[in-house]
Amino acid sequence: MENNTDLYSRSCYECSQLVTNRYSTSFSLGIKLFEQQLRMPIYAIYGFVRFADEIVDTFHGYNKEALLKRFRADTYQALDDKISLNPILHTFQQVVRRYNIETDLIDAFLDSMEMDLEDYNYTPAIYNKYIYGSAEVVGLMCLRIFCDGNNEQYQSLRQAACSLGAAFQKVNFLRDIKSDFEERGRVYFPGIDYHTFSDQDKADIEADIKQDFDDAYQGIIKLPKGARLGVYLAYVYYTNLLKKISRESAAKLADQRIRVSDGRKFLLLCNSAIRHRFNIL
Repeated sequence: MENNTDLYSRSCYECSQLVTNRYSTSFSLGIKLFEQQLRMPIYAIYGFVRFADEIVDTFHGYNKEALLKRFRADTYQALDDKISLNPILHTFQQVVRRYNIETDLIDAFLDSMEMDLEDYNYTPAIYNKYIYGSAEVVGLMCLRIFCDGNNEQYQSLRQAACSLGAAFQKVNFLRDIKSDFEERGRVYFPGIDYHTFSDQDKADIEADIKQDFDDAYQGIIKLPKGARLGVYLAYVYYTNLLKKISRESAAKLADQRIRVSDGRKFLLLCNSAIRHRFNIL
């Protein structure tokens, strides 16, 4: 018979799953392709990063700095207490402790969220720091789950996980260059002026992202089988999004958001599943 503590934890995990499903159909689909035991921990990671991101990007009219400071404090309180009445933080602290996720990864992530509260001139150093904290460390948290205590495997795949997280984030920056500038006054790419954004600027950024994807692929094919298909699908989806962006001009990208259609996503899923089934990734 399930005790009340187990029921509470299970209910909290279902909250993290709900948040993931509501905010990202693409990542929700990828998570469903993981082995069963990996899904709830990954939902917990996504729920945590999603809530922090919402504070800095969505909660206009509120004191974002105070909310994020409280969220950081509540996160570490949950880790100390081994419980939280915030269901997202309760599941996150369980996963952090279960998989020995380093607190410096959590710090780096929350530091990057704080950076979104300030107006920065994104130099290469600040850009790299932001991408590490906002994206690469999330990949490393997930990798801790995939490797499940195998530290040698984790260390061997660490750089590839960082490259994949960086590639995802850079594609998002490129896709969202219009909304980031108009809604938040930001252009994340160093040395890029939104008003003079050129085809050459775009091509240089795309070449950098492609290199990240190439480096990431070498790690994806070495992932544990239970995680490989879900990560590979995300890789395929984002590389296809990059290809679609590459076919458009800088002017068009600065005027509208490029996306991959649901029909195309379904075809990519089918193709990825077949390639995974016959081990021809």
